Amino acid sequence: MKKSMAFLVLILFSLAASVGSSMSTPQDLSRYDVLKEPKIAQLPDQKMLVVESKGDPGTSAGQAFGMLYKIFFSIPGARMAPPRARWAGDLNIPKDQWVGLFALPLPDQVTALPPGSAGARIEVWAYGEVAQILHVGSYADETPTIQKLLAYIAGQGYVIAGPHEEEYLRGPESGPNTAEYRTIVRYQVRKK
Repeated sequence: MKKSMAFLVLILFSLAASVGSSMSTPQDLSRYDVLKEPKIAQLPDQKMLVVESKGDPGTSAGQAFGMLYKIFFSIPGARMAPPRARWAGDLNIPKDQWVGLFALPLPDQVTALPPGSAGARIEVWAYGEVAQILHVGSYADETPTIQKLLAYIAGQGYVIAGPHEEEYLRGPESGPNTAEYRTIVRYQVRKK
């Protein structure tokens, strides 16, 4: 079952990468290179299709993303964009206790989910002022990138004002080479 779910997620990520998105092409991620160093930016709030999952993302994310994509592709007018995930609370607790919100952006005109969408919901994710950085490589190797972002936030006179968020520009669809993964790590921030 775990292998078949992992295969399904790989197929869905591949499909998502090929369906057109807000990126110029799925392969050309060069516009994100400016985020190799931390940046403060203003982002608009975003309507999202959300699936909640509890547990280690290494095992729970596959099922959550599988449900998310299945529902997303049944919504008329939905256009593919990179998926996101948020984790609220202390990330220093054991990973099997993490609560993840896995999400895809929705058009503003979507106000209800189609039948068969149990386990999903529509939320508006608040943004405003954010600090973000591009992580290149495996998810397991994000810690130094996150620490660099946290140091930047403090050094700029900001504090974190929202959950840890990741936006997955390139992931399992790029194959087994995790060096190809591209993830934006993001926090809502406010001045001290």
